[in-house]
Amino acid sequence: MTHSISVKDLTLNFGAVSVLKQMNLDVAEGEFIVLLGPSGCGKSTLLNCIAGLLDITDGQVWIKGANVTWAEPADRGIGMVFQSYALYPQMTVRGNLSFGLQNARMPKAEIDTRVARVAEILQIGPLLERKPGALSGGQRQRVAIGRALVRDVDVFLFDEPLSNLDAKLRSELRVEIKRLHTKLNNTMVYVTHDQIEALTLADRIAVMKGGVIQQLADPQTIYNQPANLFVAGFIGSPAMNFLPGMTIDGGRAFQFGASRIDLAGYVGGAILERDQAILGVRPEHIEVLTEPVPGRSIPAVVEIDEHLGADSLLWVEAEGQPMSVRIAVEGRLAAGTPVHLGLDIAKASLFDTKTEQRI
Repeated sequence: MTHSISVKDLTLNFGAVSVLKQMNLDVAEGEFIVLLGPSGCGKSTLLNCIAGLLDITDGQVWIKGANVTWAEPADRGIGMVFQSYALYPQMTVRGNLSFGLQNARMPKAEIDTRVARVAEILQIGPLLERKPGALSGGQRQRVAIGRALVRDVDVFLFDEPLSNLDAKLRSELRVEIKRLHTKLNNTMVYVTHDQIEALTLADRIAVMKGGVIQQLADPQTIYNQPANLFVAGFIGSPAMNFLPGMTIDGGRAFQFGASRIDLAGYVGGAILERDQAILGVRPEHIEVLTEPVPGRSIPAVVEIDEHLGADSLLWVEAEGQPMSVRIAVEGRLAAGTPVHLGLDIAKASLFDTKTEQRI
């Protein structure tokens, strides 16, 4: 596989503080990689190291087969889109798009061709003679993306480009960015703390915590088979339910309070007799039953039935543990209603309590 970007044993320290630790990441040609994690996890820092905006402490950065570890940002063959639009307010949209190309002394005919192509791709042709002050937030971000596209490079880096927009605009531009990647097939590395952006945009997601990649996989694997408790809890809204207990019967069952849950059908590694374990089940992988099913269900009591329109979110208490269940809207359940929760073990995750790794 040809790698468009390779980060090799990258370490970045700010004084005595280690921000990125022995980071390794290979991005294939034309791949859309999302760096996902909470604030302070190092995702934007890693992007800035790839862009050359930060000098790394150790390791290497390769782009398109060239070692660019100490190359200037302008010499790395990248286009970057920032969280802030950073447009020149006194210039028109056309001026903002063409400014960098003019500084590079590109022929006017080539500049006009590139600006026209980008305006067509981003559907901002009617805005070319306007100034940023006359544009909406979404239009400004399109111009900021266009300013990166006119460079006609193979690698694009996005640093939380939609975080300043309202929810509706974020949703619209998310679709536009995915459409853009499909059309151009360029390599894109995208930083966000928004899991919806990550799950919908990415070919692969790198979930980060404390300067370390916790899991690197396609969105479906990240969601259905999280590598550890952190990934499982960070991905999903509402979050995965975590049931503390222990494996019993030689790993064939899980003891949660007074309930025995059969683990037949679990997709994972070999389950041993362990002192403690945590069973993780997503809200949509639980069924509300009127009668108990031995080995498959646990008793619970409804606390809140939260109607969301297309479906409902049921907040319950099971064995003293709060849980959430996503169900179809089939009538409301009053607080205090006893129910039985059927768990889909084939879609569940089991974690070792000590290591927090998926079993």
